This record gives sequence, C-alpha cells and structure tokens, in this order.
Amino acid sequence: MPPLVTLTTDFGSRDGFVGVMKGVILGIAPDARIVDLSHEVAPQSVREAAFLLQAAWPYFPGGTVHVVVVDPGVGSDRAILAARRRGQVFLAPDNGALTGVLEADGEAVEIRRLQAARFALPKVCATFHGRDVFAPAAAHLLRGFPFEDAGPLLPGWRRLPLPKSEATSEGAIRGEVVLVDRFGNLVTNVGASALAGLGPASSLVVEVGGEKIRGLVPSYRYGELGRAAALVSSFDTLEIAVPMGSAAASLGVGVGAAVVVRRS
Repeated sequence: MPPLVTLTTDFGSRDGFVGVMKGVILGIAPDARIVDLSHEVAPQSVREAAFLLQAAWPYFPGGTVHVVVVDPGVGSDRAILAARRRGQVFLAPDNGALTGVLEADGEAVEIRRLQAARFALPKVCATFHGRDVFAPAAAHLLRGFPFEDAGPLLPGWRRLPLPKSEATSEGAIRGEVVLVDRFGNLVTNVGASALAGLGPASSLVVEVGGEKIRGLVPSYRYGELGRAAALVSSFDTLEIAVPMGSAAASLGVGVGAAVVVRRS
C-alpha cells in the first residue's frame, strides 16, 4: 500500500502554502498519498486543530503520518514533536495540538523531539516551517527513515487544557461549543454517553444562546426548518443545528458558548 500522509493546517486554500507542502512531500516520496484533513482551521486556533485530529486519526490505517501545522510560534525555539501511537506517526509543534492524541489512557505513546536539521530543506525560512521542516520530515518518515532516529525522547510536552463537560449539583451537564462547522452547526463537548445517562432523548432540554431546545432528534431532517434542534453529531457529542440554516447565526453564539443539558 502506498504511504499515506494527512495534512491539517490553518493555511486555507487561497494561497499556495498547502500546494507547496505537497510538492515537497512528493518530491521526496513520489508514491505518497496525501489526504487533506482540513486547511480551514481558524487562524492560530491550536485547540480546533487538536479537536479535529483527535476525532479523525483513529479512522486511519497503521503507517499513516499526520502533519499538523497550526503554529503561532513558528520561528521561535518551540520544539517540534514526533510522536507514535498505534503504529501511526504525528508531527506537530509542541503547542498542544497533539493533546488529544497523546493523552492515551494507558496506551503506549512514544514522543520525541524532532531534530529538524536532519530533515529540513537546505534553506529554512523562519516563517514557513510547514514547507521547510514538516513536509520533508513527513516524506522521509514515509520512505522508511527510522522513527527512533527522529530525535531524542521527550520526558514532557505541552498540554492544551481542552474543555470537558461536567455534571452540576442540580443533576445537569454543563459543557461548551468546541467547533462551529461550515454549516454553522455547533459541536459541543457533551458526549453521547453523558446524554444517555440523563435519560431518554425526548426528555432532555438543551439550553444554549438563551434558547431552550426540548428533546433530541435523530438527524437533521427531523428538525423543524428554521428552528434550532439538538442531536448527536458524527463526533459522538451533542450538536445544535438549524435545518437549512445556521445555528451559529440564528443563536448568535460560537466557540466557547455555554451549553447546559438537563432533564425536563
């Protein structure tokens, strides 16, 4: 099977940054298959990148190399992490982008500090490590460069305080919006298992943006057009959507907005 690499950046598609990274990868590893996980991460939003990668990586096969370039500290002395879990490799700045991957709940994780000089292009621009360091490093790893030689083991790395939902003293669950997708749907950090613990979907009340939504629907088509509906998302968490509309626009809320779920 040809080697597989995923790219997650905040570069967008207007400029040529992503295309140049792909050119570097293919120049070193011509057989590589490149998957664009997302290039629409909100600018400098390390937390959004961490959330997207955490949700996506389990669906990729062993041997995949994941590259995350959401890097507000580019050009500084921040480290570049090379991590390995379940036979997959992850390259990212040491800024918390790998928090959801590296908090392994007992699984073996190997974390090294990438020795960039071994992989980098002959000339490294202080503002574009995606092209000059991350892309060539990924390509060399795809071609079989030993992961153990990527750099020294790291005893510690920067963790991002990813928000978690919590039970309240009144028996409700309090969480927040962690992602607004391109449809304006509000993805929260309230897990499906926590919702099930509160009771039947029809008995739940979701409070967000000053509105109370009664009951959960199975999917978007069961919601009322133009009105906010609650459901379990593909991330296996609570989501608020407006069928044929935007929940973010309708409710006037975004990432960080409080969400409370209780039994009616």
